[in-house]
Amino acid sequence: MMLSRSFCLVGLLASAALPAFAATEGPAYGPELQGFEYPYPVEHFSFQSQGKSLQMGYMDVPAKGKANGRSIVLMHGKNFCGATWEASIKSLSDAGYRVIAPDQIGFCTSSKPDHYQYSFQQLAINTHQLLEKLGIQKVTLLGHSTGGMLATRYALLYPTQTEQLALVNPIGLEDWKALGVPYRSVDQWYERELKLTADGIRTYERNTYYAGNWKPEFDRWVDMLAGLNKGPGHTQVAWNSALIYDMIFTQPVFYEFKDLQMPTLLLIGTSDTTAIGSDIAPPAVKAKIGHYAVLGKQIAGLIPHATLVEFPGLGHAPQMEEPAQFHKALLQGLNAL
Repeated sequence: MMLSRSFCLVGLLASAALPAFAATEGPAYGPELQGFEYPYPVEHFSFQSQGKSLQMGYMDVPAKGKANGRSIVLMHGKNFCGATWEASIKSLSDAGYRVIAPDQIGFCTSSKPDHYQYSFQQLAINTHQLLEKLGIQKVTLLGHSTGGMLATRYALLYPTQTEQLALVNPIGLEDWKALGVPYRSVDQWYERELKLTADGIRTYERNTYYAGNWKPEFDRWVDMLAGLNKGPGHTQVAWNSALIYDMIFTQPVFYEFKDLQMPTLLLIGTSDTTAIGSDIAPPAVKAKIGHYAVLGKQIAGLIPHATLVEFPGLGHAPQMEEPAQFHKALLQGLNAL
């Protein structure tokens, strides 16, 4: 169950700061996204962490096509949830994978504790405990946005259990603080997160994620995030979101890409401009961060066994922007690794 507190996160794991706008349109959801419909049944894994009783929501979808004996774990971005993997879950299940799509602690259908020391190591350990409970010993990891940072950390912590790694427009391809992006305190993040609205989220995502483009089907995901942020648990949601943003900014994985030894697939929408803190960065700093057309190639050169697949003109979430094109490339890439 959720713990209560009257005061202040997001995208596990995605992305840069969302702007604030004053508006109240759209639905409101409970602190664990009660009222929002997931594409598959949500189960909950109960466990102890940092002296707290927590629950991690997850979907466990069996292979619908001829089972290939492989399990794939999907790690969502910060401004996303397990539900936003809907098209990917179907595609992978149809291709024979068992698909596990958890909501990380602090996100979506999972607990949002009052006090929690967020780290990518802790989230990876939580996920590993879930997989142990499900009896899964070897996995392919598919991480998007902030989930790409988490998938990288998981692969580094559990290299013998990670058969393949696939990263979709992961953030953390550069160390923003080392490049001169100013530090924003947890309290500052919290005040910002309290002001999130559907209008602000939509504007940010259109400009940053989708290169100025928008499709009506994206509105469902805007309502999901905005509804969670303005529901009865909005202060808990905002506080956890602030803590997670601090984790993303202060815990880079950039320096360890060279240590990944498993086959790695990089799937990059080249029009993405996501970079944490770009909204408060000096103009000279802002001009040199968030260039995925460059970053994808650079990181592919750092990872020993990397295959780079680029999607020219697509943005931060190619799996949502052009699902058919993306999933064809994903399945071909996984089969070739």
